[in-house]
Amino acid sequence: MTAAGIRELLLSRIRDVADYPQPGVMFKDITPLLADPVAFTALTEALCELSVRHGATKIVGLEARGFILAAPVAVRAGIGFIPVRKAGKLPGATLGQAYELEYGTAEIEVHAEDLSAGDRVMVIDDVLATGGTAEASLELIRRAGAEVAGISVLMELGFLGGRSRLDGALRGAPLEALITL
Repeated sequence: MTAAGIRELLLSRIRDVADYPQPGVMFKDITPLLADPVAFTALTEALCELSVRHGATKIVGLEARGFILAAPVAVRAGIGFIPVRKAGKLPGATLGQAYELEYGTAEIEVHAEDLSAGDRVMVIDDVLATGGTAEASLELIRRAGAEVAGISVLMELGFLGGRSRLDGALRGAPLEALITL
């Protein structure tokens, strides 16, 4: 299937939900895509190809929908999967990274021993919106001593400016979106 064909298949399985989670927001629901084995397989294969092409040795999935996408990519690519979680969700020694939200701050964590020098890490998530979580994950990966292989997302909400926010943080690593809206 061509890249355009994959894009159309994926788009056809993403449902718009108006006024969710609040009035004025058009939520992009990926659950119909996940329920369709052909579409989910096409998505997994496309993200796997990007991870392999960019030399990833580990896959990071961002909580929570990033877990759903990243874990099968890691299995398909034959490389390790590392969950990046909200603060306080992982037992044992962790590395944390705080970041700014529209109203306040948040923090993400990873197990300290899961990433190390020599790892090339592909970050996978469902959506790139404002880029705050993605930017924090890049910093966390580098603080663990690993290298960023890139960021791959199902869809980028271009109007929210996440790509611009990440320009400096990527330090030349690729940002790949299968769909840009």
